[in-house]
Amino acid sequence: MAMTMTGEVTLPADRPTIWKALNDPEILKACIPGCQSLERTSDNGFAAIAKLKIGPVSATFKGNVELTDLDPPNGYKINGEGQGGIAGFAKGGAAVKLSDAAEGGTVLSYNVEANVGGKIAQLGARLIDGTAKKLADQFFTNFSAAVHK
Repeated sequence: MAMTMTGEVTLPADRPTIWKALNDPEILKACIPGCQSLERTSDNGFAAIAKLKIGPVSATFKGNVELTDLDPPNGYKINGEGQGGIAGFAKGGAAVKLSDAAEGGTVLSYNVEANVGGKIAQLGARLIDGTAKKLADQFFTNFSAAVHK
């Protein structure tokens, strides 16, 4: 099942600070909901483990993430895939763009395209989309607090 999600959030720091945080595994691990580990595997790659609950299905996803089309401090593309055992799989990517906010700070825009399969896909688009939005909102709340310190 394919899904898309776009959004924009204004963060309380300048672009170089946001860029640095978006590339820091410790900050990302602390901000990603359910993230149990996030380790750099190469200059632009990470291995991740995250435990998530989507409706009645709980699963631990293990996957890899790669950053491409790096344009510091303006943005990059994230591509990744994860396996959640019998719960299913997720794979996809996101374009992340940073720009200066009119009132100060940085606007982070994202455009996500993903595919999910297995038991998760059987839950239906409405539940998956709602959960994805909730997880994105939680990430950006955590990320905003992390860069505002």
